[in-house]
Amino acid sequence: MFLPQEILRKKRDGRELSEDEVRAFVRGLASGAIADAQIGAFAMAVCVRDMTARETVALTLAMRDSGRVLAWPDDGRPVVDKHSTGGVGDKTSLVLAPLLAACGARVPMVSGRGLGHTGGTLDKLESIPGYDVRPEPARFVRIVQEVGCAIVGQTAELAPADGRLYAIRDVTGTVESIPLVTASILSKKLAAGIGTLVLDAKFGSGAFFAEIERARMLARRLVEVAEGAGIRCRALLTDMDQVLGRHAGNALEVAEAIAMLRGEPSDPRLRELVLALATEALIVAGLASNTAAARQRAEAALASGAAAERFAAMVRASGGPSDLLDRPARHLPLAPVIRPVPAGRSGFVGGIDVRALGLAIVRLGGGRSRPDAPIDHRVGLASCLGLGEPVGPETPLAWVHAADEASAAAAVPAVRGAFALVDAPPPRQAVVRERIGPESR
Repeated sequence: MFLPQEILRKKRDGRELSEDEVRAFVRGLASGAIADAQIGAFAMAVCVRDMTARETVALTLAMRDSGRVLAWPDDGRPVVDKHSTGGVGDKTSLVLAPLLAACGARVPMVSGRGLGHTGGTLDKLESIPGYDVRPEPARFVRIVQEVGCAIVGQTAELAPADGRLYAIRDVTGTVESIPLVTASILSKKLAAGIGTLVLDAKFGSGAFFAEIERARMLARRLVEVAEGAGIRCRALLTDMDQVLGRHAGNALEVAEAIAMLRGEPSDPRLRELVLALATEALIVAGLASNTAAARQRAEAALASGAAAERFAAMVRASGGPSDLLDRPARHLPLAPVIRPVPAGRSGFVGGIDVRALGLAIVRLGGGRSRPDAPIDHRVGLASCLGLGEPVGPETPLAWVHAADEASAAAAVPAVRGAFALVDAPPPRQAVVRERIGPESR
């Protein structure tokens, strides 16, 4: 008889679980036979005691097999996806998925909700009226086949065991566990039937891993497990010591992504990351022969409006407004209270506690403190300054978007405290630091 408490005891003591034990525990996750407290205990034991590569592969495949695994028609278009380990203001998926579709890929992107201090792609998309983030698998496949891309959440059919574990990790302090992150990411991707995956492994104060070495470890583990499962995979190590883009918060980030797709002036770091990920994906998927050709193709898809057209088609096919791309302000919710965060002195932005900014958004209502908590899609931080930017005493470091005056008043000093001002600008840092593939292990 399967006793979950015995598996918990074994992992608590630092012993390796067998494949059968991992699969039994995951079956209990998916069926509801295991209580939330036991899931939390399992997550904490793994977080503290770690897992071997063999255990991680077993966990990944068991969670993939807890539901349906999609199969795609062979129409000559590669099936490609991207995943980010999460960062404050990270809206790259909203631009990258339609961009890759415009370049000839199919992108069935199964995304998640916010974890800890970072936002989730699904939470962003739910700020779009009518957008269905959980379509039936048949509809999901149809949208991808017709439009080229669809960004959705897990349904009861796709990796359901991970869906339950994912929500509990968010509120039990176990988000950063490399085996759990690896299994969570890859089980969803494997269930979506992809052949190529590019990973954005983030480090810095706005990421789950502050140290680059921890992010590098995760990236290498992800590439190792993905390649072992038959997926062509590459990873980029990217900097999260400042907000990615200018806005952080669900509707605000959708608006920023739309502006970039429409060809409006965009944050250089956000643009560079989108193009770097697109370049990597096009090469690995066989849609471009070299870096220069891939970059040129991605830039052309963005500049021509082809990526924007795919985004608009995806939103429309998913139940959203047909004119969102042309009139985003008409549809995206706006916070009733908007307040500046003045710098208070002259100088330059020398450091940013990006995690503190993410937590400020959670306290405004833009994130969750428990799995079933509602989200206020209107709130967040807009026009956030980046490292090295000059300020005067009245220069806004950011603008707080809040539901009421009390929330705004509480957020302003918290946001101000997250910025360190200095007398001379710090050296600029590239957003992409390293590339990791199978050859780098």
